[in-house]
Amino acid sequence: MTTATPTVGVGAQATGKTTRAARVRKRLNSRTATLVSIVIALLWTIPTFGLFVSSFRPEDQIKTTGWWTFFSDPQFTLENYQEVLFSTGSSGQLASYFINSLAITIPSVLFPLAFASLAAYALAWMRFKGRDLLYIAIFALQIVPLQMALVPLLKFFSTGVTVAGIQVLPAWDLVDEQKFAQVWFAHTCFALPFAVFLLHNFISQLPGDLMEAARVDGATHPKIFRTIVLPLITPALAAFGIFQFLWVWNDLLVALIFAGGGNETAPLTVRLAELAGTRGNEWQRLTAGAFVSIVVPLIVFLSLQRFFVRGLLAGSVKG
Repeated sequence: MTTATPTVGVGAQATGKTTRAARVRKRLNSRTATLVSIVIALLWTIPTFGLFVSSFRPEDQIKTTGWWTFFSDPQFTLENYQEVLFSTGSSGQLASYFINSLAITIPSVLFPLAFASLAAYALAWMRFKGRDLLYIAIFALQIVPLQMALVPLLKFFSTGVTVAGIQVLPAWDLVDEQKFAQVWFAHTCFALPFAVFLLHNFISQLPGDLMEAARVDGATHPKIFRTIVLPLITPALAAFGIFQFLWVWNDLLVALIFAGGGNETAPLTVRLAELAGTRGNEWQRLTAGAFVSIVVPLIVFLSLQRFFVRGLLAGSVKG
């Protein structure tokens, strides 16, 4: 009698959680939820569609009428894209800045993913002194405003690190394309607290029996991480990768400060800020340039959408 009671309690608890998950799933699949989702999607898509239509309209049409008038008086032109992508004047050469944004964004996503996944695994499944305090410190770093770290980082890059009058680390003294390394370093530092927190919560929920079985078979921590943990945390990696990619791709402040505004290192956002002209009336450039800038994030999000959804829902129906 005493051994049967816990089994019944656990079964009832699991059944209750499954029932709650089923109710939530049923509500999300209802007609009302579907209708609300469609309305939100339309409201979210209409501005993007208007931007797309405007990017193909002539300059005089953009400056005198709204984009919706295109349907009554359709006029197409590719001059806007030709001007912002390949023009040699002050309004063009967006293609080179596009490459700069890729050079900044891709490493700034891969480095935090690599370091954070290793740190999250260590904090979740390796026992060492001060582990909990270290995790709390990393979690607390999320509340530090990014702007507070800009001046210390600039000093670190320009003068290095000096302790008690002894030069511990030299100044970086980077020029031209070498300044990309400063942007990678800055974005990696800013992204690590949230990345470690997110991936730690995911990795710590993996079955302990799975890890124990791997250790019994003689697997070391590197092998467990490479063959077991990485395949299981792919949704979480994709979810964070999307967030980080969108953040870095749309960033202006960090890249402008650490990479400068020169043609060799400035990202797409710097050039977009210049396309409006001195009086902010070059709308035809902005529409084409803005749509070029959102193409890559759209491709990344749509290609990783299924992993993103799995990452958000992971653990929501676990017992």
